[in-house]
Amino acid sequence: MSQRQILQVFEQYQKARTQFVQTVADLAARPQNTETLQNAGVMSLLRPLLLDAVPTIQQTAALALGRLANYNDDLAEAVVKGDILPQLVFSLAEQNTQRFYKKAAAFVLRAVAKHSPELAQAVVDCGALDALVISLEEFDPGVKEAAAWAICYIARHNAQLSQAVVDAGVVPLLVLCMQEPEIALKRVAASALSDIAKHSPELAQTVVDTGAIAHLAQMILNPDAKLKRQVFSALSQIAKHSVDVAEMVVEAEIFPAALVCLKDPDEYVRKNVATLIREITKHTPELSQMIVNVGGIAAVIDYLGDSRGNVRLPGIMMLGYVATHSENLAMAVIVSKGVPQLAICLEEEQEDHIKAATAWAFGQIGRHTPEHAKAIAVANVFPKLLSLYLDSESSEDLQVKAKKALKSILQKCTYLPALEPLLYEAPSNVLKHVICQFSKVLPHDSKARRLFVTSGGLKKVQEIKAEPGSAIQEYINAINSCYPEEIVRYYSPGYSEILLERIDNYQPV
Repeated sequence: MSQRQILQVFEQYQKARTQFVQTVADLAARPQNTETLQNAGVMSLLRPLLLDAVPTIQQTAALALGRLANYNDDLAEAVVKGDILPQLVFSLAEQNTQRFYKKAAAFVLRAVAKHSPELAQAVVDCGALDALVISLEEFDPGVKEAAAWAICYIARHNAQLSQAVVDAGVVPLLVLCMQEPEIALKRVAASALSDIAKHSPELAQTVVDTGAIAHLAQMILNPDAKLKRQVFSALSQIAKHSVDVAEMVVEAEIFPAALVCLKDPDEYVRKNVATLIREITKHTPELSQMIVNVGGIAAVIDYLGDSRGNVRLPGIMMLGYVATHSENLAMAVIVSKGVPQLAICLEEEQEDHIKAATAWAFGQIGRHTPEHAKAIAVANVFPKLLSLYLDSESSEDLQVKAKKALKSILQKCTYLPALEPLLYEAPSNVLKHVICQFSKVLPHDSKARRLFVTSGGLKKVQEIKAEPGSAIQEYINAINSCYPEEIVRYYSPGYSEILLERIDNYQPV
C-alpha cells in the first residue's frame, strides 16, 4: 500500500468527521430534530470531537452542542452529565485556542447556564468563571462578547451566583468592555452589569465602585435602541436599592436628557426610562422634587398617553410614588393633569395588576387634603373604584387596593356632588365613610343642606338601617341634627303612611 493510499484513509476520515459535525450542527438549528438527535446518542459522539486535531471540527462540534443545550434544560443537563463542560473550560483558558472555538465554547456555557440556577451553578463549579475572565481579556471583541453573554446568564439567576461572578473579578472587565467601540459588546456588558446589580444593595455597590455609572450615563443618548435598553435597565437596577446609589445616578447628570427617551420609538427603551424614574422617585421627597423640577411629571404623563398595556405600569407607579411623599408633590401631579390621564388608564387597561397600581396611585394622590380629594372626585373616579372593589371578577389585590384608595380619598373628600351617588351604590363598609363626610360638611354649609334635601340625599339617609350606637348611626344623627325635626320625619320611611292614616281618621267639621 503506497503512502498516498494510507494518507487517503485519514483524509476520508477527516472528511467524514467534518461532514458529520456540520450536518449535526445544521440539524440542531431546528427544534423538531433535537429529540431524535438526543435519542441517537449525539452527545457522546460530539464530545470527543471537541478535542479533534482539526480546529473547524472542534468549533462546529461546540456550536452543535450549544444549539442543543439552548433548547431545553434536559439537553443542557445531558451536556453537564456528559462531562463536556470541563473540556470546554480547559479549551477556553488555553492561550493558543482559536478565537472561533472560544466563541463556540462560551456559547455552550451560556446555553447551559441560562436554564436554571442549578445548571448555572454546574457551569461555575467546573471553573468556568476563571476561563471566562481570561476570555474577557482577549483582544478579539467577538470572544469578549461571547464570554460576557455567558456571565450574563450565570449572574441573572440569584445573588449567590452573582457574588461568584463578582468574586472572579468580572465587574472591572465589563466596565472596560463598555468602553470598546463595538456596539454589540457594549450592549452585553451593560446587560451583565444590570443582572449583577439587581440582586442586592451590596452587589449594586460593587458595580458602582468600579465607576460603572459614569460610563453608563455617557451612553443614554446613543442612537442604538438595544444598547439604550440595557443602559437604562442597568441604571434602574442600581438606583432601586438605596437613597445613596439613587443620588449617585442622579449626580451623573442624566436628567433632563433621559426624559427625551420617554418618546423613543423603541417600547422597551421607553419602559426602562420610566422604570428608572420610578426607582429614583420612590426613595425620598428630595429625589422626587428633583425629577419634578426637570419636568419629569409632565414627561411621564405624556408617556402614559402614548403607551398601552404593561409599558404603562412604571409610569403609573412613578406618579403614585411622587404623590406619596408630600402634599406639594401630590399637587404637582394634579396640576400637571395627572389625574385625568390615570383615569384613562383605569378605564382602558384590562389587566388587574395595572388597574390595581392605578387605584393605588389615586389613593396616594387623594389622601392628603380636601383639595387633593376633590381633584380625584371631579374626574369621576369614585364609581370606577367602587365597581372594581365590588366586582367578583377582580383579583384580590385589585379589590384590596380599590377599597383602600376609596377609603383614604373619601376620608378627605368634602366635594358633595361626587359623594352623593355613593349613598345609593356603596356597601356599608364604604357607606360609613361617605356618611361621615356629609356629617362633617352639612353643619357648616346651608346651601349644601338645602341641596341634600332636594336631591333626595336626606331621604336616602333615613332609609339606612344602622345598628344603634354604631359609628354610622352617630353620623346619621349628626346629619339629622342639621334639619328641623318635621323635615327629618317627613323624609323618614313610613311617614307618608302615617299621614294617610291621619287623613283616614280625620273628621271634617
